[in-house]
Order: sequence, then structure tokens, then C-alpha cells
Amino acid sequence: MLRMRRQGAIKGNWIGSQFKSKADCIIEKKIVDRLTKLTPNIPIVSEENRSSHKLIINGKYWLIDPIDGTASFCGGYNGYVTQAALINKKMPILAAVYAPTLNKMYFGQKNLGASVNGKSLEIKHKISSLTIIDNLPKPDGIAKFLYNTLPCQNYIESGSIGLKICRVAENEADLFVKTISLKMWDLAPAELILKESGGILTNFLGQTIRYNKGLDYNAGIIAAKSKYLFLKTLIKIQDRYQTS
Repeated sequence: MLRMRRQGAIKGNWIGSQFKSKADCIIEKKIVDRLTKLTPNIPIVSEENRSSHKLIINGKYWLIDPIDGTASFCGGYNGYVTQAALINKKMPILAAVYAPTLNKMYFGQKNLGASVNGKSLEIKHKISSLTIIDNLPKPDGIAKFLYNTLPCQNYIESGSIGLKICRVAENEADLFVKTISLKMWDLAPAELILKESGGILTNFLGQTIRYNKGLDYNAGIIAAKSKYLFLKTLIKIQDRYQTS
């Protein structure tokens, strides 16, 4: 990925709300080839391969996103990752999120914790000043609403969905909230890493996400580093949408 950026292979196009590039397909092939050799009997579901989407099952399957944050990758920004999760019985049990330009490898395994570059991740629940993270230069939409009403003191701009969630797990941010429709490969790898670090991720109804009900999640997501912050955010969001 870094070599392709250096060589200028960063052209892409918007397809609906998704930015796609040639690099997505190249990285996908490398990951699929490697996983097929490592685990030949486990199906692989990839964002870039539409025919693979029918392989979503209740049993084991790999879920991969070759480049999460393609617009950042093509635009010369650091906020992109490549990520994968092993799903079993509707939930991620193994996950890796790698940010090449930051040289950060996030890793999580169900009931065995999470790490970044081999160092254990453990969320610090004492929060002296709230930091919210999103992908725009300044808070907007639901991020602006929460920034002003919680209230928050700090804001971080970051591109990839997976990276934003991992930065909550790494104690760099306290809260990430999104209202737009998200795909299952956007969420699964980083969700496991966040939960194994001690954080929480649910939809706007406070429900756990299950990875067997289709590609799209339209109920919004809350990624928070503490139960107290999560509940406070959930109440703010539900009050807002009930009165709007």
C-alpha cells in the first residue's frame, strides 16, 4: 500500500457513498491469496467481491476490508487501514487492523484481550476532558451535537471507521458516533479490538451488532470507552431523535 502511494497509484472514483480505487482490488487479492493458503476451508467475504457476499453464514468466515478509508489513502492522508476479522456464530473472534502510514498493528482475540504493536490495550476509564473523533475537519452533524451537549473539550479528525474505533481503544479518543449506513466489514475488526480493550460498541438502540443479517447497518453506532459515557451518549441521542 505504501509503495503504491509512492508510485502514484492512487486514482479512484466515488460509487455512491463509497470511494473505490484500483489499489482496493490489488490489496484484496493479496489478502485473499494469503488467507486461502492459511485456512483453505474457511470462506472469505470481501467488500470488493460482490459474489462473496452470499457466503455470510452463522458459522466461521473471514470478513475483510482491503482498504478502509480509501479516500484518505488516495488523498494522501494517514487515516486509512487494511483490516480483517474471523467471524464465528455471528460475532468476531479474531481481528487485525493495520494502519501502514502510522505503522500501527491493532490485534484482538475474543476473551484474550487486544494489543497495538504487541503492547496490551486497556482502556483508562477516568476521563478528565472528553475527546470525540470523526472524519471531518471540525465537528458536524451528530458529532457537533454531542460535542456541544456532553460537552466535549477536544476533537480529533481521522478518516477510516476502523481506525477511529481503534483510537478509542487506544485511549486517544473517548467517543465515536456515526449515523450513516455502515457495512459489516467497516465494524467487525475494530469492534472486537475495542471490546477486548474494555470499551463498548452498539447501535443507537443499545443493541449488540450481529454479523449475519446482511451487509448494511442503518441504526447508527456508538463506540465509547466507558459504560457511563456510553449510557450518557445513548440518552442524549435518543432524546434528540425523539424530539426531532
